[in-house]
Amino acid sequence: MLTPEQIDRLVQGQEDDPFAALGIHAEGKGFSARLLMPDAVTVEARTLAGESVGDLERIDPAGLFVGPVSIAERQPLRYDVTFGDGSTYSLIDPYGFGPVLGPMDDYYLAEGSHGRLFDKLGAHIMTHEGVNGTHFAVWAPNARRVSVVGDFNRWDGRRGLMRRRADAGLWELFVPEVGAGTPYKYEIVGADGVMLPLKADPFAFQAEMRPSTASIVAAPLDHDWGDDRHRDYWRESDARRQPMSIYEVHAGSWQRAEDCGFLSWDELAHRLIPYVVGMGFTHIEFLPISEHPYDPSWGYQTLGLYAPSARFGDPAGFARFVDGAHRAGIGIILDWVPAHFPTDEHGLARFDGTALYEHADPRKGFHPDWNTAIYNYGRREVAQFLVNNALYWAERFHVDGLRVDAVASMLYLDYSRKPGEWIPNDHGGRENVEAVAFLQQMNKDLYGRHPGVVTIAEESTSWPGVSRPVHEGGLGFGFKWNMGFMHDTLRYLARDPVHRAHHHDDITFGLVYAFSENFVLPLSHDEVVHGKGSLLNKMAGDDWQKFATLRAYYAMMWGYPGKKLLFMGQEFAQRAEWSEARALDWWSLDHAPHRGVQALVADLNRLYRGNAALHARDCEGEGFEWVLADAAADSLFAWVRRAPGARPVVVISHFTPILRHSYRMRLPSGGKWREILNSDAHDYGGSGAGNMGLVQADEEGWANITIPPFATLMLELDY
Repeated sequence: MLTPEQIDRLVQGQEDDPFAALGIHAEGKGFSARLLMPDAVTVEARTLAGESVGDLERIDPAGLFVGPVSIAERQPLRYDVTFGDGSTYSLIDPYGFGPVLGPMDDYYLAEGSHGRLFDKLGAHIMTHEGVNGTHFAVWAPNARRVSVVGDFNRWDGRRGLMRRRADAGLWELFVPEVGAGTPYKYEIVGADGVMLPLKADPFAFQAEMRPSTASIVAAPLDHDWGDDRHRDYWRESDARRQPMSIYEVHAGSWQRAEDCGFLSWDELAHRLIPYVVGMGFTHIEFLPISEHPYDPSWGYQTLGLYAPSARFGDPAGFARFVDGAHRAGIGIILDWVPAHFPTDEHGLARFDGTALYEHADPRKGFHPDWNTAIYNYGRREVAQFLVNNALYWAERFHVDGLRVDAVASMLYLDYSRKPGEWIPNDHGGRENVEAVAFLQQMNKDLYGRHPGVVTIAEESTSWPGVSRPVHEGGLGFGFKWNMGFMHDTLRYLARDPVHRAHHHDDITFGLVYAFSENFVLPLSHDEVVHGKGSLLNKMAGDDWQKFATLRAYYAMMWGYPGKKLLFMGQEFAQRAEWSEARALDWWSLDHAPHRGVQALVADLNRLYRGNAALHARDCEGEGFEWVLADAAADSLFAWVRRAPGARPVVVISHFTPILRHSYRMRLPSGGKWREILNSDAHDYGGSGAGNMGLVQADEEGWANITIPPFATLMLELDY
């Protein structure tokens, strides 16, 4: 029989062992049933086949019902409930079922080696012991009790008490007849007995549309994928030697619906994928699409790492988008944020009443720049949560890569901190060895289990070996953003042309370290927000000079060693600074200069993809050689790009307003050099100066070349 203490804990919502108090229990030679149902006046028990097996008696006014049931063996029962207002309710008792998780789940979680947490934690629709329902599981080791609550139990934590698996700190409950689309949260009582604000599920696969914050039971993802050809290609390729031209997109503001609302994934698929194909890009990189509460964070303050944002539809819609992109030959890269998380009360912060996902000490657990919490990478369960998330996106949604945000902030314990505001590591240094170990493990697991998927680090310091394999002492990333290229070249082009001769090394210095890592050259969203202006408005000079300089810059970048990334809107030289609150200024394309830039970018992508000399040795020094590095007085740069079996391509970039006729330059070899690109062509909005499609070099390579103002030429040797 229930003790008075058990009854009190049940009705007060403090019971941490509900299966010992509720459900079916042997009494003498028979069985009794126990049910907590506040506000009920009668309860009848039935078998799942519908046979009545007894009426339960209310033994406590709070709604605790107990009574003998005429069953021959322990089994789940259905209760028909009548409330005081005459309404009725029927439920299958969740406390009549055994556990779903097993001891090996406890063991691997505690050990830090569980590679399938997304199959175990969160909300999973299943058939358990012959009954359909949803299994809920959450990690909260320091909680006094945890309940799953939703409409299915009137958001009453006393009716959703979960089974505690003490060895690993997991809590689980199978709730019959709960299906897809059901909102839920966790009601958690901390170790101090204080009830926390309702928490969203860290492993939720779907979430409510902001400002609502509940998790949603997601339907199993049963998409019929048709992207084998795409995935096989990248699985068998060396990404370093493939063309990668990435179109960076904020899904909420690329375009908007007629009512200014967000486009769904299906609507984006019909508009964005054909556009990217037509422009010649190889990949789309989305700013974070994981669920996040605050639009102006652009997704970088994410709380639902496993849930595609409800702004654009359900998870199945995102799967359809990825599949459609793959069938069109376009890869999908996600911006991924394992560096920090916001402290909204429904999220991860102090999840079980303690600093669980974050460090307790703010010198390690609080980020001063973003007012966010920093993950505790040294805690095995936290590292597994993040590693499993990387694996989840690759497995469930077939994404082609992860661009990892703010890696520098993870690597250094003193990042954005003054002396005394950080804690040195065990060796007295500033390196975060726990974050290093996490990043290495993430890269090993992702590359090991999903060949063909790439990782890209946004890392702004000179940390060695970011894109070196882990077994060679590196962090294991496939690529690293070349932040130095972006800052140096933009600084150079913001100068008046008359001053550029004195800052020639803003361009040349990058080639000193261009092959120290596998680089992506980013012209990203960070450069066109917060008062920085658009790329067009960063260029010096009048309007014609701005457009010409931007075209020359793009062409130089596409001829420069490294993979390419361009943020949306910059491919047509959007004049205004980007805002996440509105669509891009597509009306700009009514004007010829903007159409010219767009046409140039499309042609650059076509050349880059079609000519191995421009991409196959992006990451290797033997594919690059200076032709002219010291022409500072002329603000002119020239180099040759090579690859085995490909015709060499000479890139000549010029950043003054002077039209240079018969400029004497020694090309790598004599012969005919076809002018395969001229950023000053009439089609792009330029003056049309050039070489009539051909440059002739003598036997020693000397040639007289017409070099337009603010222009980049590409010359291909014609054997």
